[in-house]
Amino acid sequence: MYLTLETRMREALREHIRRRYELDLTVPTSRPPKIEMGEVASPVCFELAKRLKRAPRQVAQEIVAELPPIEGVARWEVAGGGYLNAFLDRAAFFQAAFNEMSSAEMRTKEPPAPDAPKLIVEHTNINPNKAAHIGHLRNAALGDTFVRLLRNAGERVEVQNYLDNTGVQVADVVIGFEHLEKKTPADVRALAAQPRFDYYCWDLYARVTHFYEEDKTRESLRGETLKAIEADRGDAAEIGRVVAEAIVRCHLRTMDRLGVRYDVLPRESDILHLKFWDAAFQLLKERKAIQLAASGKNAGCWVMPLSEDADATAEDDAKIIVRSNGTVTYVGKDIAYQMWKFGLLGKDFHYQKFHTYPDGHVAWVSASDAGEAGAPTFGRGERVFNVIDSRQSYPQKVVFAGLRALGFDSQADRSVHFAYEKVALTPRCAAEMGYEIPPADAKKPFVEVSGRKGLGVKADDLLDRLEANARAEVDKRHPEESGIVRSHIAHCIAIGALRYFLLKFTRNTVIAFDFKDALSFEGETGPYCQYAVVRARSIFRKLEERDAGAPASGSAGVRSAEQLGVLLRSPEGNELWDVALLAGSLDWHATAAVNAQEPAFIAKFAFQLSQAFNNFYHKHHILSEEDSARKAFLLMLTRLIETQLVGALNLLGIEAPEKM
Repeated sequence: MYLTLETRMREALREHIRRRYELDLTVPTSRPPKIEMGEVASPVCFELAKRLKRAPRQVAQEIVAELPPIEGVARWEVAGGGYLNAFLDRAAFFQAAFNEMSSAEMRTKEPPAPDAPKLIVEHTNINPNKAAHIGHLRNAALGDTFVRLLRNAGERVEVQNYLDNTGVQVADVVIGFEHLEKKTPADVRALAAQPRFDYYCWDLYARVTHFYEEDKTRESLRGETLKAIEADRGDAAEIGRVVAEAIVRCHLRTMDRLGVRYDVLPRESDILHLKFWDAAFQLLKERKAIQLAASGKNAGCWVMPLSEDADATAEDDAKIIVRSNGTVTYVGKDIAYQMWKFGLLGKDFHYQKFHTYPDGHVAWVSASDAGEAGAPTFGRGERVFNVIDSRQSYPQKVVFAGLRALGFDSQADRSVHFAYEKVALTPRCAAEMGYEIPPADAKKPFVEVSGRKGLGVKADDLLDRLEANARAEVDKRHPEESGIVRSHIAHCIAIGALRYFLLKFTRNTVIAFDFKDALSFEGETGPYCQYAVVRARSIFRKLEERDAGAPASGSAGVRSAEQLGVLLRSPEGNELWDVALLAGSLDWHATAAVNAQEPAFIAKFAFQLSQAFNNFYHKHHILSEEDSARKAFLLMLTRLIETQLVGALNLLGIEAPEKM
C-alpha cells in the first residue's frame, strides 16, 4: 500500500511541475526520520529552485499552495530549507491496506503471460563431485529468494542450475576412484547407489589433494582425465557420468529440504557434445575476439585480451579460453552458455525429465541425444542473473567481455553478476567440527572453507543438527502433538533459522558461520520472526475458542473511517500508526529489494515488523479490551501484521508453523 501511495505522489508532483514550470524532473522521495514529519518526503524543490534560480523554500511553499489534492494524502507541509513533507490520511491508508490484504488472500495471483519477457536466474551451480556445504547454501538461498521476489513483482522467471560435469573437480574424483581406490565403473555405480555417496566423494576429493601434494607429477593425470571426460571416452568418462548424476541427485535432495527448486539443469557435457562451444569458438575466432598465443607462458593457448592495446600473451591482461592441450576452460564454456541463455547460438539442447517435485513441477535436464516430448522452451531470456560468488568476478567479466567482442553489447548490458561474499567458519565452529586450527588462525575472525582440504560444514550435517535441536525444544513444549506434527514444526524452525541467517547479511558481507548464532531463537533470527506469526495466530485461535462465531478479524466492530481516524489520531495514535504504516509497506520493501538486488532488505523488514508486533502485543491486551471499536481495530491491525509478515517470510522461503 505504501508503494502505491508513494508512486501516486511522485507522479502527481512530476505532472504538476511539468504543467506549472514546464520542466520534466525526476521526483525522489524518502521516509522522514520521525512520524511527526509525515510519511513521505521529497527534496525535489532544491533541484527545481536551481533551474528556476529561486529559493527552494519559496518554491516549496508555492507548490504546497497550488498542488491539486491527491487521494490518500491529508496535507502537505514545507520543512527545513525546502523539503515537501506529505502526511497521509491515516484512516484511509489503514482501511485500504486491510482491504488489499483481504482481497489478496481470496484471489490467486495471475501468472505472467507465456510470451512475457523472461528473466533467467542461474543459481546453486555446485560442482557435482561431493556433498554441498554451507557456502553453497548461501548461493541457493540468495538465488531462490531473488526468484521469489521477481515472481512476486509479476516477472516471468526461469531458474537454471548449471552442472559442471566435465570440470576439474569431477576429474579429480574420477582420478581418486581410478588411481587411489582402483575402482571400475561397475564398482562406482554400486557405491553411488548407497546412502551418503556425496559424503564418500567429499572425503575422496580431499584425499586426491594429498595425492597430488605427495608427487607433483601426478597432476598430469588431471589433463588426461579431463580430455577423456570431454571426449566421452573410456572408463574415466563412464565413472565421471556416474559420479556427476548421483551427486546431482544428492544435491537436489539437499535443496529440497530448503524449499529450493529448479526449472532446468543444463549440463556442461552437452554444451560440448552439441557443439555449442564449437559454434561460439568459431565466432570468437572470426571476430578476432580471441588470439592464439605464440610465445610466453600461454603459448599454444587461445586467449582473450581484455583491452584493445593489450598483448594477448600477457597473463595479467588476457584470459585463457582454450588450453594448449585443446581442452576448453570453464570460462570458454560459460561464454557459449551465456550466448545460449539469450538465444544467440541458433542451437538448443534436448531435454529429459530429471526430478519431479511433490506438486508435480518438473526439473528438466539437458541431453545431447533424444529428448522427451512436452518439454518447455528454455533459454532465450531478456535479462540474465548469474548468482556466483564474488571471487568469480574476473571470469564473469571475461564472459561479458566475450559477448561484447562478438557484437552483443545489448546482451552484455543485460547480463548481471549477482555476486556475494563467501561463507567462512568462526574458529569456535571449526574446532567444534573437529578441525585442527593453527594457533595463528584461531585468533582470526573466521577460518575459510576449503573443499579440497575437506574443511567445511556439510549442508546436510548442518540441517540435521538444526532439526535435531529444534525437535528437542518442540518435544518439550508440545508433547501432546503427534510425531509427524512435531517433526514438521522442527523442520520449519530449522529451515527458518538457516535461511534467515544466510539472508540477513547484505551480499557484500563475509558470513562467519557459527552454530550458536544460527541456532539462537532470540534476536535477529528466523525463529524470532516465525514466533511473531505464531503469537498473532494464537490471538485469533483464543478468540474463536472463547467467542464462537466471532469474525476472524473483528473488523465488523469498526463501522466508519471516523472511528479509525480517532484511533490513529496524532499524537495518541502515533504508536499504533507507526505499526500500521510499517505493516502496510511490504510492497515498498519488496520493490526496493528487487531494485537493489538485495534480499537482505526483506529479512530486515521481517525482523522490524516482528519487533514492532511483539512490542504492540505486550502493550495492548487485545482479548480483554472492553471498548468494542478499539478491540476490533486492534484485531484488524493484528491480522494485517500477521498476513504481511507471512508474506515477507514466504519471500524468504520460510514457513511459519502453527505452533512453536
